Amino acid sequence: MKKIFIFFVFCFSLISCETSYVDIPADDEILDGPVDGLSNEELARFLKGDEGFAEVFTGNTGLGSVFVASSCISCHAGDGKGHPFTTLIRFGQIDETGNMFLNQGGPQLQNRAMPGYTPEQIPFGATFAKFTPPANTGLGFLQYLTDADILAMADPDDLNGDGISGVPNWVVLPSYIDPQSAATQGGKYIGRFGKKAAAFNLLHQTVNAYNQDMGITSLYFPIDVYTGEEIDPEITTSKVNDVVFYLKTLKAPVQRNQNDPEVIHGKNLFNQVNCVGCHKSDLTTGYSPITALAFKNFSPYTDLLLHNMGSGLDDGYTEGIAKTYEWKTPALWGLGLSENSQGGQYFLMHDGRAHSIEEAISMHGGEATNSRTAFNNLSQAEKNAVLKFLKSL
Repeated sequence: MKKIFIFFVFCFSLISCETSYVDIPADDEILDGPVDGLSNEELARFLKGDEGFAEVFTGNTGLGSVFVASSCISCHAGDGKGHPFTTLIRFGQIDETGNMFLNQGGPQLQNRAMPGYTPEQIPFGATFAKFTPPANTGLGFLQYLTDADILAMADPDDLNGDGISGVPNWVVLPSYIDPQSAATQGGKYIGRFGKKAAAFNLLHQTVNAYNQDMGITSLYFPIDVYTGEEIDPEITTSKVNDVVFYLKTLKAPVQRNQNDPEVIHGKNLFNQVNCVGCHKSDLTTGYSPITALAFKNFSPYTDLLLHNMGSGLDDGYTEGIAKTYEWKTPALWGLGLSENSQGGQYFLMHDGRAHSIEEAISMHGGEATNSRTAFNNLSQAEKNAVLKFLKSL
C-alpha cells in the first residue's frame, strides 16, 4: 500500500495540526483506472465517461418504466464482476432462427418497475438463461484484437486433435454499427462481447445495456422497452460515446505475485493440462485510433470463441448462431480480485453458480473435459499451485 499525508488544520484559540494517513491501493489491487499512455485530452474524456458510468438514473432522467438496474456501476462495482442480485435473465431464443418472444419482452427480462408498472415475467414456454455481469477492465484490448487473430484461434474441425474446436459467433449488426473492414460471413460479423459473444463491439454492448438494462433510449436505439414504440432519446449521444470510450480505455488487470515460485509453477501446470487451449494469453492488438491500445501485447486468458461446454451448462437458450451448450471463453484476468466486487464470495461461470475457482473447473464439460480430468489428476499441492496462479491474475 502507498501512503499519503493529509494535513488538517483546526483554528481555535490555538492552532493545532493533526496528521492523518490515507492508504492508496496499489495498481494491481484494483480493477479501475485508465490504460497507460492516454493523452491529456483522452484522460479528460475518460473521466467524463467514468462520470457517466456512475450516473444513477431516475424516472425524471430517463429510467425506464421497467428495468433491471438504475446505473451501470450498480452491476459492475469497482468495474468488477456482478453479484446474483444484479444477474440478468435472457429468454426466448432456442436456435439460430431468432427470438420468438420479442413481442413479449424478449430478449431480456426487466424484473423491476417504476411505481404503477408491473415487472416483466418470463412468458410461458420460453427458455431462459441467467447472466452474471462480467468485469469491465481491459475491454479495449479485446475490441482491437484483430478478426484474423480470432479466426486463427478457431478450430471448428479440431484439426489438431486436442478435443477443442472453438468457433466465432457470427452476429447480425444493427444499422448504427459500421463494421468497416471487419470479417464477414453471410452478412454477419464476429461478436466478441457478452456471455455468448453476441455483441460486435463496445458501442453495440453499451447501447444495448442502456436500453435493455435501464430502459433508456438513445439515438442509436430509440425503442422504448415497455411500449415497443419509438420515442425521443433519453440520453445524449455524446454521453453514450463517452461511456464507450471509458470502457475502451479501462486498464487491463495487473497480475500480482508474478515472481512467486508457486505462481510460476501453477502457470506451468495450467499450460500443461491445456487450459490454454481456450484461455489464451500473449495476444496482440491491431490498429486502434487510440494510440495507447494499438499494437499492444496483452494476456486476457480468452480466445473470444464459443465452445461446447457440455450438457451441464446447457441452459436451452442462445444468441446469434451459438448453440445452447456453447459459451464464449471468459477472460480470466482480474479473477483474483473478483471477490472484492462480489461481496466477498465468488460467483463464477456464466450465471454465478460456482462459488470457488475449483468448483468452476469441476463444471467444465464438453470440449473442456480433458483439461478438467487432467486437473483432477494433479496432486493436491499441484492443484493449489494452479489455484494460486489463477488468483494472481
